[in-house]
Amino acid sequence: MRTPAGTECTHYYEDFNRGRAIQLCRLARINPNSLDWEPRDCGGCPVPAILQANGSPYLELTLTIRRGFLGLGRKLEVAAFCSQHLVDVAEPKTGCAQCNAERPGLSALLGGE
Repeated sequence: MRTPAGTECTHYYEDFNRGRAIQLCRLARINPNSLDWEPRDCGGCPVPAILQANGSPYLELTLTIRRGFLGLGRKLEVAAFCSQHLVDVAEPKTGCAQCNAERPGLSALLGGE
């Protein structure tokens, strides 16, 4: 669904049908350590870019919203976990190193080794 910032995100949900006014981020909602989500958080959220770069079905993301320096602003932190190999993923955009090693690369596509 399209977020208030204009990007596509599978974790964002809104419903304005018949007088409803529901907007929520399912990713921030399930994290008890996160501040409450606000629609303006979508503007600086890295999750849509991660989802666009990595389509792995085993990638599980956790979004934590914290207060910025001296309580000013808001900081969005994303942690990634591979549910297939049970490891933390350091770079969510590239995904799990073990999952990437299992997939055939460009050399296999071009007829190399």
